[in-house]
Amino acid sequence: QVQLVESGGGSVQAGGSLRVSCVPSGLTISTYCMGWFRQAPGKEREAVATIGDIGTSNYEDSVKGRFTISKDNDKNTLYLILNSLKPEDTAVYYCALASRRYGCWVSRDDYNYWGQGTQVTVSS
Repeated sequence: QVQLVESGGGSVQAGGSLRVSCVPSGLTISTYCMGWFRQAPGKEREAVATIGDIGTSNYEDSVKGRFTISKDNDKNTLYLILNSLKPEDTAVYYCALASRRYGCWVSRDDYNYWGQGTQVTVSS
């Protein structure tokens, strides 16, 4: 069974930064699309950032210039750096994996495996 485990969430004030991590078991992330999604209470889960097999990344418009997705293939770990955080960034952030190599900005339904999520709370 493939498992994804997120960590690094927490509570910060607006303007602060966090780095969340995703460590999988059961597969090597280097050859798959990986993504970060988030879900706030009462809202649908939305894609935040994705990264493909060769490192091509995509971002949701509201986080462009503030968040950075990256991966360390040697450590088999996915990261999301969240800078200049805003209260509207408050959500549970989920790591996900899709069974494709590129063209990663696709529906969440195309992502096959999900972590349990890590809470990010931004206060004003």
